[in-house]
Amino acid sequence: MTAQEIELPIADGTLTALDFGGPAPGPGSGPPVLLVHGSGHNAAAWTDVATHLTERCRAVAVDLRGHGRSPLESDRAEQYWRDLAAATRALGWDNPLLVGHSMGGYAVTAVTAAGLVDPAAVCIVDGLVLDDRETAVAQQAYWSSPEALEQIRTRFGYGWSATGDEMRAYIDRSVREAPEDWLNRGSRPDLVLALLERSFTRSGERWLRRPTAAQIGVISSPAPDAAVYPSVDVYDRLTCPVTIVLPDEGFYADRRDEVRALVEGRPERSLVEMHTHHNVPMAAPQELAGIVLDML
Repeated sequence: MTAQEIELPIADGTLTALDFGGPAPGPGSGPPVLLVHGSGHNAAAWTDVATHLTERCRAVAVDLRGHGRSPLESDRAEQYWRDLAAATRALGWDNPLLVGHSMGGYAVTAVTAAGLVDPAAVCIVDGLVLDDRETAVAQQAYWSSPEALEQIRTRFGYGWSATGDEMRAYIDRSVREAPEDWLNRGSRPDLVLALLERSFTRSGERWLRRPTAAQIGVISSPAPDAAVYPSVDVYDRLTCPVTIVLPDEGFYADRRDEVRALVEGRPERSLVEMHTHHNVPMAAPQELAGIVLDML
């Protein structure tokens, strides 16, 4: 699927996005859909999902700060999700459907909880915050520690400065190994290729793997007393329809009862369980698109 790369003006610069097209809002079409990737991913991750959406709605996927081709970096923890409000205004959208995976699931939750976007609905794809605030503060402190950031660098290569040949060898190897990789298993090889190519940006004579570990540290350090915080109480602020997608091999599968508690007694909320791993947008795009279309 061919998408148009666009720039969305925000307060201090621009975000880059992929516009997959689709009908204008109106009779017979659903609300526009903003697709928000997880940590380490970028807008390309949504390509196969968008393929199944554009007959009924316009779909746009953003590169968050520090990711993909968006030139900006975060210097405060909340910027990356607050940007989504400016992005929807730049698109001229009043009540979009917000779909977020992993870190993007919290991003669409937070921007809605803050009252910065009034979405038609929110879809959270294996991107939950289930701990109380005290526990969450301790967890966030760990993920911004030097030890955790070194683990991230080692596991994902975030912040790696590579030559062109090193970058290409890394991408080629990752595509070959995708069928056995815990995160890319079941993904279309060309989609893995597009995602990884978009993860590198030129830095002088070399190529930088984005995001950097330092960026992960920044976004993992919200103020403990912030009104909107990545803890379970954030869901108390949501009043719009919410669909939670829970893969049985995902990050929250062993906390299924806690996830179910978020929707119990709330007719505007639903839980959809599916058989796949954490990387739902790339491993099960048609099934995920069907969930989104049902929300329309």
